[in-house]
Amino acid sequence: MTAIARPTQGRMIGGVCAALARRFGTSATTMRVIFLVSCLLPGPQFLLYIALWILFPAEDKVPTEAW
Repeated sequence: MTAIARPTQGRMIGGVCAALARRFGTSATTMRVIFLVSCLLPGPQFLLYIALWILFPAEDKVPTEAW
């Protein structure tokens, strides 16, 4: 299994939705719509987005092989 990384191409703000979409096998647009709809519910969605933006490395900084 590959590590989750924010892509350098096809991202809007931070690439978090694009990274999650790639991980779960859906389109980035679908993931963005899910995020926007979830913002209508009470909760820390924006804080979670910022935390994932910090935690997920950029795609160009992820090592491709361990050896």
